[in-house]
Amino acid sequence: MTPEFAPSDAPTLPLWLIWSGDDLPPEAGDWPAATGFAARAGQICLLPDADGGLRGALMGLGDPARADRERFQIARAHALPKGDWHLANAPAGLDADALALGWLLGQYGFTRYAGTPKDGPRLRCPEGADAERAIAIATGEFLTRDLINTPACDMGPAQLEQAARDLATRIGARIEVTTGQALLDGNLPLIHAVGRAAEAAPRLIDIRIGDDGPMLTVVGKGVCFDTGGLNLKPGASMGLMKKDMGGAATALGLLSMLADTGALRGIRLRVLIPAVENNVAGNSFRPGDILTSRKGLTVEVNNTDAEGRLVLADAMALAAEEGPDLMISLATLTGAARVALGPDVPPFYCDDDATAQAIQSAGIEAGDPVWRMPFWAPYDSMIEPGIADLDNAPSGGMAGSITAALFLRRFAQGATRYAHFDIYGWQPSAMPGRPKGGVGQASRAILAALPRIVG
Repeated sequence: MTPEFAPSDAPTLPLWLIWSGDDLPPEAGDWPAATGFAARAGQICLLPDADGGLRGALMGLGDPARADRERFQIARAHALPKGDWHLANAPAGLDADALALGWLLGQYGFTRYAGTPKDGPRLRCPEGADAERAIAIATGEFLTRDLINTPACDMGPAQLEQAARDLATRIGARIEVTTGQALLDGNLPLIHAVGRAAEAAPRLIDIRIGDDGPMLTVVGKGVCFDTGGLNLKPGASMGLMKKDMGGAATALGLLSMLADTGALRGIRLRVLIPAVENNVAGNSFRPGDILTSRKGLTVEVNNTDAEGRLVLADAMALAAEEGPDLMISLATLTGAARVALGPDVPPFYCDDDATAQAIQSAGIEAGDPVWRMPFWAPYDSMIEPGIADLDNAPSGGMAGSITAALFLRRFAQGATRYAHFDIYGWQPSAMPGRPKGGVGQASRAILAALPRIVG
Protein backbone atom coordinates (compact mmCIF):
# COMPACT_ATOMS: atom_id res chain seq x y z
CA MET A 1 0.00 0.00 0.00
CA THR A 2 1.31 3.41 -0.99
CA PRO A 3 0.19 6.50 0.94
CA GLU A 4 -1.03 9.28 -1.33
CA PHE A 5 -2.74 12.64 -1.48
CA ALA A 6 -5.24 13.85 -4.06
CA PRO A 7 -3.50 15.57 -7.00
CA SER A 8 -3.10 19.29 -6.45
CA ASP A 9 -4.98 20.07 -9.65
CA ALA A 10 -7.90 17.69 -8.99
CA PRO A 11 -11.34 19.23 -8.42
CA THR A 12 -12.15 18.82 -4.73
CA LEU A 13 -14.95 19.28 -2.24
CA PRO A 14 -14.44 21.31 0.96
CA LEU A 15 -14.11 19.60 4.33
CA TRP A 16 -14.38 21.57 7.56
CA LEU A 17 -12.95 20.12 10.80
CA ILE A 18 -14.98 21.39 13.75
CA TRP A 19 -14.23 21.27 17.47
CA SER A 20 -17.33 21.04 19.66
CA GLY A 21 -18.48 24.52 20.62
CA ASP A 22 -16.88 26.17 17.58
CA ASP A 23 -18.95 28.22 15.18
CA LEU A 24 -19.99 26.43 12.03
CA PRO A 25 -18.99 27.87 8.66
CA PRO A 26 -21.69 30.04 7.09
CA GLU A 27 -21.49 27.85 3.98
CA ALA A 28 -23.05 25.00 5.97
CA GLY A 29 -26.34 26.86 6.45
CA ASP A 30 -29.02 25.28 8.64
CA TRP A 31 -28.42 21.73 7.50
CA PRO A 32 -26.06 20.65 10.35
CA ALA A 33 -28.53 21.76 13.03
CA ALA A 34 -31.37 20.04 11.22
CA THR A 35 -29.45 16.76 11.11
CA GLY A 36 -28.25 16.88 14.74
CA PHE A 37 -24.60 17.60 14.04
CA ALA A 38 -22.87 18.28 17.37
CA ALA A 39 -19.20 18.00 16.30
CA ARG A 40 -18.68 14.80 18.26
CA ALA A 41 -15.35 13.14 17.49
CA GLY A 42 -15.66 11.51 14.08
CA GLN A 43 -19.22 12.69 13.46
CA ILE A 44 -19.69 13.56 9.79
CA CYS A 45 -22.31 15.82 8.27
CA LEU A 46 -22.56 15.67 4.49
CA LEU A 47 -23.79 18.90 2.91
CA PRO A 48 -26.14 18.26 -0.02
CA ASP A 49 -26.44 20.58 -2.96
CA ALA A 50 -29.66 21.53 -4.74
CA ASP A 51 -29.30 18.67 -7.22
CA GLY A 52 -28.90 15.94 -4.62
CA GLY A 53 -25.14 15.80 -4.91
CA LEU A 54 -22.53 16.97 -2.41
CA ARG A 55 -21.19 20.45 -1.87
CA GLY A 56 -18.95 19.60 1.07
CA ALA A 57 -18.85 18.05 4.53
CA LEU A 58 -18.22 18.79 8.20
CA MET A 59 -16.40 16.44 10.55
CA GLY A 60 -16.45 16.78 14.31
CA LEU A 61 -13.28 16.72 16.38
CA GLY A 62 -14.94 16.52 19.77
CA ASP A 63 -13.76 18.31 22.89
CA PRO A 64 -10.97 20.83 22.13
CA ALA A 65 -9.48 20.08 25.55
CA ARG A 66 -8.52 16.69 24.10
CA ALA A 67 -6.49 18.19 21.24
CA ASP A 68 -3.21 17.03 22.76
CA ARG A 69 -4.36 13.40 22.74
CA GLU A 70 -6.17 13.46 19.41
CA ARG A 71 -3.33 14.58 17.15
CA PHE A 72 -4.40 12.40 14.23
CA GLN A 73 -8.16 12.90 14.48
CA ILE A 74 -8.32 13.70 10.79
CA ALA A 75 -7.86 10.00 10.05
CA ARG A 76 -11.53 9.55 10.98
CA ALA A 77 -12.39 11.47 7.81
CA HIS A 78 -11.67 8.32 5.80
CA ALA A 79 -15.33 7.57 6.47
CA LEU A 80 -16.19 10.25 3.90
CA PRO A 81 -17.58 9.17 0.52
CA LYS A 82 -15.08 8.30 -2.15
CA GLY A 83 -13.83 11.38 -3.97
CA ASP A 84 -11.28 14.17 -3.67
CA TRP A 85 -11.44 16.68 -0.83
CA HIS A 86 -9.57 19.68 0.52
CA LEU A 87 -9.47 21.20 3.99
CA ALA A 88 -11.52 24.38 4.08
CA ASN A 89 -10.28 25.51 7.49
CA ALA A 90 -7.29 25.27 9.82
CA PRO A 91 -8.57 23.83 13.12
CA ALA A 92 -6.93 25.21 16.24
CA GLY A 93 -4.36 22.94 17.87
CA LEU A 94 -3.64 20.87 14.74
CA ASP A 95 -0.79 22.02 12.53
CA ALA A 96 -0.66 21.36 8.80
CA ASP A 97 2.03 18.67 9.00
CA ALA A 98 0.11 16.76 11.66
CA LEU A 99 -3.03 16.93 9.52
CA ALA A 100 -1.15 15.69 6.46
CA LEU A 101 0.49 12.77 8.28
CA GLY A 102 -2.68 11.89 10.16
CA TRP A 103 -4.58 11.64 6.89
CA LEU A 104 -1.96 9.35 5.35
CA LEU A 105 -1.67 7.12 8.42
CA GLY A 106 -5.43 6.63 8.27
CA GLN A 107 -5.09 5.11 4.79
CA TYR A 108 -3.35 2.01 6.13
CA GLY A 109 -5.00 -1.38 6.00
CA PHE A 110 -3.49 -4.86 6.17
CA THR A 111 -5.15 -6.88 3.42
CA ARG A 112 -2.58 -9.56 2.57
CA TYR A 113 -4.88 -12.38 3.67
CA ALA A 114 -8.37 -10.93 3.54
CA GLY A 115 -10.17 -7.84 2.30
CA THR A 116 -9.11 -5.38 -0.37
CA PRO A 117 -6.98 -2.23 -0.21
CA LYS A 118 -8.90 0.88 0.70
CA ASP A 119 -10.28 2.84 -2.25
CA GLY A 120 -11.84 5.64 -0.32
CA PRO A 121 -11.61 9.41 -0.27
CA ARG A 122 -8.44 11.31 -1.05
CA LEU A 123 -7.37 14.59 0.50
CA ARG A 124 -5.32 17.31 -1.11
CA CYS A 125 -2.23 17.91 1.02
CA PRO A 126 -3.13 20.62 3.54
CA GLU A 127 -1.72 24.04 2.74
CA GLY A 128 1.60 24.63 4.47
CA ALA A 129 2.39 20.94 4.96
CA ASP A 130 5.42 19.17 3.49
CA ALA A 131 3.75 16.54 1.31
CA GLU A 132 6.95 14.67 0.39
CA ARG A 133 8.05 14.37 4.00
CA ALA A 134 4.60 13.18 5.13
CA ILE A 135 4.56 10.52 2.39
CA ALA A 136 8.10 9.41 3.32
CA ILE A 137 7.17 9.03 6.99
CA ALA A 138 3.94 7.19 6.23
CA THR A 139 5.73 4.88 3.80
CA GLY A 140 8.21 3.88 6.51
CA GLU A 141 5.42 3.38 9.01
CA PHE A 142 3.45 1.24 6.55
CA LEU A 143 6.52 -0.96 6.07
CA THR A 144 6.84 -1.43 9.83
CA ARG A 145 3.16 -2.28 10.19
CA ASP A 146 3.19 -4.76 7.30
CA LEU A 147 6.23 -6.58 8.70
CA ILE A 148 4.75 -6.88 12.19
CA ASN A 149 1.29 -7.87 10.98
CA THR A 150 2.59 -10.68 8.77
CA PRO A 151 2.52 -13.98 10.71
CA ALA A 152 5.69 -15.96 11.30
CA CYS A 153 4.76 -18.55 8.66
CA ASP A 154 5.42 -15.81 6.10
CA MET A 155 7.80 -13.56 8.09
CA GLY A 156 10.56 -15.76 9.43
CA PRO A 157 14.26 -14.87 9.43
CA ALA A 158 14.60 -15.52 5.68
CA GLN A 159 11.63 -13.31 4.79
CA LEU A 160 12.81 -10.58 7.15
CA GLU A 161 16.17 -10.73 5.41
CA GLN A 162 14.44 -10.38 2.03
CA ALA A 163 12.49 -7.35 3.25
CA ALA A 164 15.78 -5.79 4.36
CA ARG A 165 17.37 -6.58 0.99
CA ASP A 166 14.44 -5.06 -0.87
CA LEU A 167 14.69 -1.86 1.15
CA ALA A 168 18.47 -1.70 0.80
CA THR A 169 18.15 -2.03 -2.97
CA ARG A 170 15.50 0.70 -3.13
CA ILE A 171 17.52 3.25 -1.17
CA GLY A 172 20.97 2.30 -2.47
CA ALA A 173 22.33 0.83 0.77
CA ARG A 174 24.90 -1.97 1.16
CA ILE A 175 23.83 -5.18 2.88
CA GLU A 176 25.62 -8.25 4.22
CA VAL A 177 24.04 -11.22 5.97
CA THR A 178 25.80 -13.76 8.19
CA THR A 179 23.85 -17.01 8.50
CA GLY A 180 23.97 -20.27 10.46
CA GLN A 181 27.42 -21.74 11.11
CA ALA A 182 28.99 -18.51 9.84
CA LEU A 183 27.69 -16.83 13.00
CA LEU A 184 29.97 -19.05 15.07
CA ASP A 185 32.84 -18.54 12.67
CA GLY A 186 32.27 -14.77 12.99
CA ASN A 187 32.12 -14.87 16.81
CA LEU A 188 28.39 -14.17 17.16
CA PRO A 189 27.61 -17.11 19.48
CA LEU A 190 24.56 -15.74 21.31
CA ILE A 191 22.63 -15.11 18.09
CA HIS A 192 23.44 -18.66 17.00
CA ALA A 193 22.50 -20.18 20.37
CA VAL A 194 19.06 -18.58 20.46
CA GLY A 195 18.18 -19.41 16.86
CA ARG A 196 19.79 -22.79 16.32
CA ALA A 197 16.72 -24.86 17.29
CA ALA A 198 14.55 -23.37 14.55
CA GLU A 199 14.20 -24.77 11.06
CA ALA A 200 15.08 -21.35 9.64
CA ALA A 201 18.74 -20.61 10.31
CA PRO A 202 19.57 -17.63 12.55
CA ARG A 203 21.28 -14.70 10.88
CA LEU A 204 22.64 -11.19 11.37
CA ILE A 205 21.51 -8.61 8.82
CA ASP A 206 23.95 -5.71 8.42
CA ILE A 207 22.95 -2.64 6.37
CA ARG A 208 25.11 0.42 5.74
CA ILE A 209 24.49 3.67 3.93
CA GLY A 210 26.62 6.82 3.81
CA ASP A 211 30.39 7.21 3.83
CA ASP A 212 31.08 10.46 5.67
CA GLY A 213 30.08 12.23 8.86
CA PRO A 214 29.07 11.11 12.34
CA MET A 215 27.90 7.53 12.72
CA LEU A 216 24.48 6.40 13.91
CA THR A 217 23.98 2.68 14.53
CA VAL A 218 20.51 1.20 15.05
CA VAL A 219 20.10 -2.36 16.34
CA GLY A 220 16.63 -3.91 16.05
CA LYS A 221 15.52 -7.12 17.74
CA GLY A 222 14.38 -9.54 15.06
CA VAL A 223 12.88 -12.49 16.95
CA CYS A 224 10.41 -13.52 14.26
CA PHE A 225 8.56 -15.81 16.64
CA ASP A 226 9.14 -16.47 20.30
CA THR A 227 7.83 -19.72 21.77
CA GLY A 228 9.76 -18.97 24.94
CA GLY A 229 12.12 -21.83 24.11
CA LEU A 230 12.32 -24.59 26.72
CA ASN A 231 10.71 -22.14 29.18
CA LEU A 232 7.67 -22.45 26.92
CA LYS A 233 5.16 -19.64 26.98
CA PRO A 234 1.51 -20.48 27.68
CA GLY A 235 -0.71 -20.32 24.61
CA ALA A 236 -2.27 -17.00 25.54
CA SER A 237 1.17 -15.38 25.79
CA MET A 238 2.33 -16.90 22.53
CA GLY A 239 -0.54 -15.52 20.48
CA LEU A 240 1.08 -12.16 19.69
CA MET A 241 4.63 -13.37 19.32
CA LYS A 242 4.72 -12.66 15.60
CA LYS A 243 5.30 -9.08 16.80
CA ASP A 244 8.51 -9.99 18.66
CA MET A 245 10.43 -8.71 15.64
CA GLY A 246 8.83 -5.30 16.14
CA GLY A 247 12.22 -3.75 16.92
CA ALA A 248 13.60 -4.94 13.59
CA ALA A 249 10.46 -3.82 11.76
CA THR A 250 10.71 -0.39 13.37
CA ALA A 251 14.42 -0.16 12.51
CA LEU A 252 13.65 -0.87 8.84
CA GLY A 253 10.77 1.61 8.87
CA LEU A 254 13.09 4.21 10.39
CA LEU A 255 15.72 3.48 7.74
CA SER A 256 13.09 4.04 5.05
CA MET A 257 12.06 7.35 6.63
CA LEU A 258 15.64 8.56 7.02
CA ALA A 259 16.49 7.77 3.42
CA ASP A 260 13.31 9.19 1.87
CA THR A 261 13.35 12.44 3.86
CA GLY A 262 16.98 13.18 3.03
CA ALA A 263 17.93 12.99 6.70
CA LEU A 264 20.95 10.81 5.94
CA ARG A 265 22.92 13.55 4.24
CA GLY A 266 26.21 13.91 6.10
CA ILE A 267 25.57 10.86 8.29
CA ARG A 268 26.86 7.29 8.25
CA LEU A 269 24.09 4.88 9.22
CA ARG A 270 24.40 1.23 10.13
CA VAL A 271 21.39 -0.98 10.87
CA LEU A 272 21.96 -4.38 12.50
CA ILE A 273 19.18 -6.94 12.85
CA PRO A 274 19.75 -10.29 14.57
CA ALA A 275 16.97 -12.37 12.98
CA VAL A 276 16.02 -15.64 14.70
CA GLU A 277 13.14 -17.80 15.85
CA ASN A 278 13.25 -18.89 19.46
CA ASN A 279 11.99 -22.43 19.01
CA VAL A 280 12.09 -25.82 20.73
CA ALA A 281 14.15 -28.80 19.60
CA GLY A 282 16.77 -31.19 20.89
CA ASN A 283 19.46 -28.58 20.39
CA SER A 284 17.65 -25.72 22.15
CA PHE A 285 19.70 -23.68 24.58
CA ARG A 286 18.69 -24.53 28.15
CA PRO A 287 18.02 -22.92 31.51
CA GLY A 288 21.26 -23.12 33.44
CA ASP A 289 23.46 -22.92 30.37
CA ILE A 290 26.31 -20.43 30.55
CA LEU A 291 27.00 -18.80 27.20
CA THR A 292 30.00 -16.74 26.21
CA SER A 293 29.17 -13.62 24.22
CA ARG A 294 31.11 -11.93 21.45
CA LYS A 295 32.33 -9.40 24.01
CA GLY A 296 33.71 -12.21 26.17
CA LEU A 297 31.19 -11.68 28.97
CA THR A 298 29.58 -14.90 30.16
CA VAL A 299 25.80 -15.07 30.57
CA GLU A 300 23.90 -17.50 32.78
CA VAL A 301 20.60 -18.43 31.14
CA ASN A 302 17.98 -18.45 33.88
CA ASN A 303 15.08 -18.25 31.43
CA THR A 304 15.14 -19.08 27.72
CA ASP A 305 12.22 -16.67 27.28
CA ALA A 306 14.60 -13.75 27.91
CA GLU A 307 16.26 -14.33 24.56
CA GLY A 308 15.92 -10.89 22.99
CA ARG A 309 18.67 -9.34 25.09
CA LEU A 310 20.96 -12.22 24.12
CA VAL A 311 20.71 -11.70 20.36
CA LEU A 312 20.93 -7.93 20.81
CA ALA A 313 24.05 -8.33 22.95
CA ASP A 314 26.16 -9.85 20.18
CA ALA A 315 24.89 -7.40 17.56
CA MET A 316 25.55 -4.45 19.86
CA ALA A 317 29.03 -5.68 20.79
CA LEU A 318 29.86 -5.89 17.09
CA ALA A 319 28.49 -2.39 16.52
CA ALA A 320 30.32 -0.92 19.52
CA GLU A 321 33.68 -2.08 18.15
CA GLU A 322 33.29 0.61 15.49
CA GLY A 323 32.76 3.37 18.07
CA PRO A 324 29.55 4.95 16.71
CA ASP A 325 28.65 8.44 17.84
CA LEU A 326 25.22 7.17 18.86
CA MET A 327 23.91 3.62 19.17
CA ILE A 328 20.17 2.97 19.46
CA SER A 329 18.53 -0.36 20.27
CA LEU A 330 14.87 -0.99 19.48
CA ALA A 331 13.23 -4.06 20.99
CA THR A 332 9.94 -5.54 22.10
CA LEU A 333 11.76 -6.59 25.22
CA THR A 334 9.84 -6.68 28.51
CA GLY A 335 6.34 -6.99 29.87
CA ALA A 336 7.54 -4.80 32.74
CA ALA A 337 7.58 -1.80 30.38
CA ARG A 338 3.92 -2.37 29.54
CA VAL A 339 2.97 -2.65 33.21
CA ALA A 340 4.75 0.63 33.94
CA LEU A 341 3.67 2.73 30.94
CA GLY A 342 1.06 0.77 29.00
CA PRO A 343 1.11 0.02 25.28
CA ASP A 344 1.28 3.59 23.94
CA VAL A 345 4.36 5.06 25.65
CA PRO A 346 7.63 3.14 25.32
CA PRO A 347 10.26 3.79 27.96
CA PHE A 348 13.72 4.67 26.78
CA TYR A 349 17.06 4.82 28.53
CA CYS A 350 19.92 7.20 27.80
CA ASP A 351 22.78 8.48 29.98
CA ASP A 352 23.32 11.64 27.93
CA ASP A 353 20.92 14.30 29.18
CA ALA A 354 20.98 16.46 26.04
CA THR A 355 20.28 13.47 23.80
CA ALA A 356 17.50 12.22 26.06
CA GLN A 357 15.82 15.62 26.30
CA ALA A 358 15.97 16.04 22.51
CA ILE A 359 14.39 12.64 21.91
CA GLN A 360 11.63 13.07 24.47
CA SER A 361 10.63 16.55 23.27
CA ALA A 362 10.82 15.47 19.61
CA GLY A 363 8.54 12.54 20.38
CA ILE A 364 5.88 14.86 21.74
CA GLU A 365 6.21 17.16 18.73
CA ALA A 366 5.90 14.22 16.33
CA GLY A 367 2.98 12.56 18.08
CA ASP A 368 5.22 9.59 18.87
CA PRO A 369 5.65 9.82 22.65
CA VAL A 370 8.46 8.13 24.57
CA TRP A 371 9.34 8.46 28.23
CA ARG A 372 12.81 8.48 29.78
CA MET A 373 13.60 5.90 32.46
CA PRO A 374 16.85 5.55 34.42
CA PHE A 375 19.85 3.30 33.95
CA TRP A 376 19.70 2.80 37.72
CA ALA A 377 23.22 1.68 38.60
CA PRO A 378 22.35 0.24 42.05
CA TYR A 379 20.34 -2.44 40.21
CA ASP A 380 23.45 -3.69 38.39
CA SER A 381 23.91 -6.25 41.15
CA MET A 382 20.58 -7.83 40.12
CA ILE A 383 22.08 -8.95 36.79
CA GLU A 384 25.33 -10.28 38.30
CA PRO A 385 24.70 -13.89 39.39
CA GLY A 386 28.23 -14.72 40.53
CA ILE A 387 28.47 -17.98 38.61
CA ALA A 388 28.73 -15.92 35.39
CA ASP A 389 29.29 -12.28 34.54
CA LEU A 390 25.62 -11.67 33.76
CA ASP A 391 22.17 -13.13 34.36
CA ASN A 392 19.70 -12.92 31.48
CA ALA A 393 16.61 -13.12 33.72
CA PRO A 394 17.03 -11.94 37.31
CA SER A 395 14.65 -13.56 39.79
CA GLY A 396 12.10 -11.54 41.72
CA GLY A 397 10.44 -9.76 38.83
CA MET A 398 11.20 -6.24 40.01
CA ALA A 399 12.52 -3.46 37.73
CA GLY A 400 12.38 -5.80 34.73
CA SER A 401 12.68 -3.12 32.07
CA ILE A 402 15.53 -1.38 33.89
CA THR A 403 17.53 -4.56 34.46
CA ALA A 404 17.10 -5.48 30.77
CA ALA A 405 18.41 -2.03 29.81
CA LEU A 406 21.35 -2.40 32.21
CA PHE A 407 22.15 -5.79 30.66
CA LEU A 408 22.21 -4.28 27.17
CA ARG A 409 24.31 -1.31 28.25
CA ARG A 410 27.18 -3.69 29.08
CA PHE A 411 27.43 -4.42 25.34
CA ALA A 412 27.18 -0.79 24.17
CA GLN A 413 30.52 0.20 25.66
CA GLY A 414 32.55 1.74 22.87
CA ALA A 415 29.67 3.83 21.54
CA THR A 416 29.95 7.49 22.47
CA ARG A 417 26.27 7.59 23.45
CA TYR A 418 23.65 4.87 23.79
CA ALA A 419 19.84 4.91 23.90
CA HIS A 420 17.60 1.87 24.35
CA PHE A 421 13.87 1.80 23.54
CA ASP A 422 11.66 -0.91 25.07
CA ILE A 423 8.75 -0.77 22.60
CA TYR A 424 5.51 -2.74 22.37
CA GLY A 425 5.00 -2.58 18.60
CA TRP A 426 1.28 -3.29 18.79
CA GLN A 427 -1.91 -1.25 18.90
CA PRO A 428 -4.38 -3.22 21.10
CA SER A 429 -7.46 -1.30 19.89
CA ALA A 430 -8.04 1.03 16.97
CA MET A 431 -7.33 4.74 17.39
CA PRO A 432 -7.30 7.53 14.78
CA GLY A 433 -4.44 6.81 12.39
CA ARG A 434 -3.55 3.61 14.28
CA PRO A 435 -5.65 0.57 13.40
CA LYS A 436 -5.47 -2.44 15.66
CA GLY A 437 -2.30 -4.40 14.93
CA GLY A 438 1.36 -3.71 14.33
CA VAL A 439 2.60 -0.18 14.85
CA GLY A 440 5.91 1.63 14.80
CA GLN A 441 7.05 3.28 18.01
CA ALA A 442 9.94 5.71 18.53
CA SER A 443 10.84 5.90 14.82
CA ARG A 444 9.20 9.29 14.26
CA ALA A 445 10.63 10.56 17.55
CA ILE A 446 14.14 9.56 16.46
CA LEU A 447 13.63 11.04 12.99
CA ALA A 448 12.45 14.36 14.46
CA ALA A 449 15.30 14.45 16.99
CA LEU A 450 18.05 13.49 14.55
CA PRO A 451 19.24 17.01 13.68
CA ARG A 452 19.66 17.68 17.40
CA ILE A 453 21.36 14.40 18.37
CA VAL A 454 23.59 13.53 15.39
CA GLY A 455 25.52 16.04 13.36
